[in-house]
Amino acid sequence: MWRALSKTGGPVRSILAHRWLSSTTIIPQKVVMSKFDTDKYIPYEKMSENLKIVRDRLQRPLTLSEKVVYSHLDDPKNQEMERGESYLLLRPDRVAMQDATAQMAMMQFISSGLPKVRVPSTIHCDHLIEAQVGASADLSRAIDTNREVYDFLASAASKYGVGFWKPGGGIIHQIVLENYAFPGLLLTGTDSHTPNGGGLGGVCIGLPWELKCPHVIGVRLTGEMGGWTAAKDVILKVADILTVAGGTGAIIEYHGPGVDSISCTGMATICNMGAEIGATTSIFPFNHRMSRYLRATGREDIAKEAERYPDLLTPDEGCTYDRVVEIDLSTLEPLVNGPYTPDLANPISQLGKNAQENGWPLDIKVALIGSCTNSSYEDMTRAASIAQQALQHGIKTKSAFTVTPGSEQIRATISRDKVDETLEAVGGLVLANACGPCIGQWDRRDVDKGEKNTIVSSYNRNFTGRNDANPATHSFVASPEIVTALALAGDLRFNPLTDSLTGASGEEFRLEPPTGEELPSKGFDAGEECYQEPPAKGSSSSVDVDPNSNRLQLLTPFDKWDGNDIEDAPVLIKVYLKCTTDHISSAGPWLKYRGHLDNISNNMFITAINEENKEMNSVKNQLTGEYGPVPDTARYYKAQGVKWVVVGDSNYGEGSSREHAALEPRHLGGVAIIVRSFARIHETNLKKQGMLPLTFADPADYDKFQPSDRVSLLGLANLSPGQPVRCVLKHSDGSSEEIQLNHTMNETQISWFQAGSALNKMADMFR
Repeated sequence: MWRALSKTGGPVRSILAHRWLSSTTIIPQKVVMSKFDTDKYIPYEKMSENLKIVRDRLQRPLTLSEKVVYSHLDDPKNQEMERGESYLLLRPDRVAMQDATAQMAMMQFISSGLPKVRVPSTIHCDHLIEAQVGASADLSRAIDTNREVYDFLASAASKYGVGFWKPGGGIIHQIVLENYAFPGLLLTGTDSHTPNGGGLGGVCIGLPWELKCPHVIGVRLTGEMGGWTAAKDVILKVADILTVAGGTGAIIEYHGPGVDSISCTGMATICNMGAEIGATTSIFPFNHRMSRYLRATGREDIAKEAERYPDLLTPDEGCTYDRVVEIDLSTLEPLVNGPYTPDLANPISQLGKNAQENGWPLDIKVALIGSCTNSSYEDMTRAASIAQQALQHGIKTKSAFTVTPGSEQIRATISRDKVDETLEAVGGLVLANACGPCIGQWDRRDVDKGEKNTIVSSYNRNFTGRNDANPATHSFVASPEIVTALALAGDLRFNPLTDSLTGASGEEFRLEPPTGEELPSKGFDAGEECYQEPPAKGSSSSVDVDPNSNRLQLLTPFDKWDGNDIEDAPVLIKVYLKCTTDHISSAGPWLKYRGHLDNISNNMFITAINEENKEMNSVKNQLTGEYGPVPDTARYYKAQGVKWVVVGDSNYGEGSSREHAALEPRHLGGVAIIVRSFARIHETNLKKQGMLPLTFADPADYDKFQPSDRVSLLGLANLSPGQPVRCVLKHSDGSSEEIQLNHTMNETQISWFQAGSALNKMADMFR
C-alpha cells in the first residue's frame, strides 16, 4: 500500500530540533496535564514506548498524525494500521463536552451504570447563551432560562468526576486551547470543531469509541504571511481546493517552512475550520510558536517537556502523504467564502464582481467577529487596528457590528488593554463569551424571516439558515480584519487592499494593513473564576431529573434487533440535494431541548427539502395518503409499528457532529439511512445508535427510489463486514427491483446494531 502512495512530504527539521535529537537519553519527568488535573501527567514516556513498537512493525517514516494516533493505541503490538481500512482502538487523554451535547452525553453515561469517568473530562456551558442585546444581559437571561439544565450538568459533573465550566467561562475550544491542549494530545470532543486543539499539536476529534485509520493529506506551506492575509485565509483556500467533502476520512497535516510564520492561535483557527472540509481532524507540528503560547498561558513545564520530545511531535523526513496540497503564503490573497457553503471561495479582489453577477445582496446588514474560530488576542488586536484607523478619520461601521470574545480570559485581557473600547467606539456590540450567532443562538430582529440580506462573519460555518434561521440570509466567512473592514464600508464591493473610504471631513483615505499582538505584552488576565472542580472522590448526591420536565429526560434503551429482515419499510423522506446535520436536527431555538430526546425530535428533518414536492417539512404518509410534517409522519409510523427509511444524496450529514441527528431518527422509528455517501462523524453516530447507514453500490440507484416505495433489507442475519445488503424496492405500480447497498460496519459496529445501540452493548458489558 505504501509504495502505491505517490505523494511525499515531511519538513526538514530546524537546527533546534537537531539539537534536541542529539541529546542523551531522556529522563522521564512528571508534568501535570493542567493546573486542574494535578494527578494526571503528560504521557510522553508511554507514547514513546508505543511509538517504538509501531516503528518496529511498520519500518517506514511516519507522519506527525500517525505518531500521535498510533502512540495512543490500546494494543500497539497487534493493532492493524492500514489507512482507510483498519479500525483503531484508542485510549484518549481527555474528553471535552459542550453544554448542548453534554446533556445527552451525561444522560447516556448515567444509563451506562459506571460510577465515575475514567479519563479527565470537562463540560463547558457555551451553546445555550442567546445573543440579543449584549454580554451582561444576555448571560443573565441565559442563566435564568437554562437554570434547570445548568443545575443538572453541574450536579452530574460533581457526581461523576467531571470538571464544570460555568456559563460565561467561554467557548469550549478556546478554553481547551488555553488550559488543556498540549502537543501530542489525543482528545475526544462532543463538538465538530474540537480539531481547534490541533493548533497546539494535538489530535483532537469529535471522536466515537473507535476510529477508522485515517488517510493523511499533507498541506505544505511555503512563503510568509503578511499584509491583509491572515491564518483564516489558509483554511478558506484549503476549503476552496478540497471542497466540503475533500477531507473526509483524512487528517489534514500542515507542514513546511511557512508554518513558522503562523501564530499558535492562527494554527488553531486553521485546524478549527478543517471540520468544514469533512476532515477527521487537522494538526500542526510542534514549534516555537506553540512553546510561546504554552508559556504565555502558564504552562512552561509542558513547553519544556515537549521540547524534549521532538521525534514524537514532528513528522519524519520522507514520510508519505496520500495527497499533498501546496500553498504559498506570500501570494495568498484574502478570501471571503460563501454564501451558503464554506468552500465557495471569493478572492477579495473578485468578491464585488461575483456578488453583482450572482445577485447577492451588496448591502452588508451585520458583520460579526469572534467565535471559537477567530477570537484570540491576536484576532482582536488586528481587528482593533482597523477600527482605530476608522476612528482617527471620524467614522464608524456602516453595518451592525458584533464582537464575541472566545473566553473569559480573552474578554478580561482585551478589557484591561482597552481593545474592547476601540471596537465598541467604532460601533461594535460586545456579546457574551459564548457561541451565540455562530450556532444560531441569535435573536435577530433587524430583518424579517425570508428577507434577502447579507451578513459577513469570522465564523466557520455558513450553511442555509445556520446563523439566524433565515434561509434568505447570504452568509459569508472571512478573517476578522476583513470582516471589520467590510463593516466600515457596509458593501460587498469594497476591497480594503485597493479601495478608499471617506472620512468625516470628506477626505478619502485607504486603510493600512492590520497589525496586532500575537500575545499580550502584559500577559493574560484570567478574569472571573468560572471553573467548578469535581470532588476528589465524587459526590454522593443523586442527579435528579423531573419526569415532567420539558428540557430533560432520562433515556429509555432502544429495542434490540429482533433478528428479522426489514420488510416493506416506507420511505419517510427522500432528501433533495444537500442534507447537513442542521437539516436533520435544527439548532437555534431547538438547543434548549438537547437533554430531552422526545421533544427535540419534533425538529427532525423540518428544514430538509422533500425531493417529491421540493418543499420543507411536508411528506406523504404512505399509510393514510395525507401530507404532513416529517416528525408527525414518523411518529404515526412508529405508533403503527412500522419501521421507515430515509434516502439521501452525497456527503449526507456534513456539518456539526450533532449526535441528535442520529438519535432522533432512531427514536422515531427509523431503521436505515440510504445515501450516496456519508460525512464521517454522522455515519459513525448512526452506527452508535443502532441504525443501518447504507450507501448505494451504484450511486445512480438514488434515482430508482420513489417517495411511495416500500423498501426491504434482506439477509440481515448474515450481516458481516464488507458484504453488501440486498435491497428490494417495491414501487406503487406493483413492479419491483433489487439493488445492492454497501456498508462500512465492522464486527463491533454490527454488534451495536444487534444490541440496539452501542450504549446497550456497553451497558451489557458492565452488568
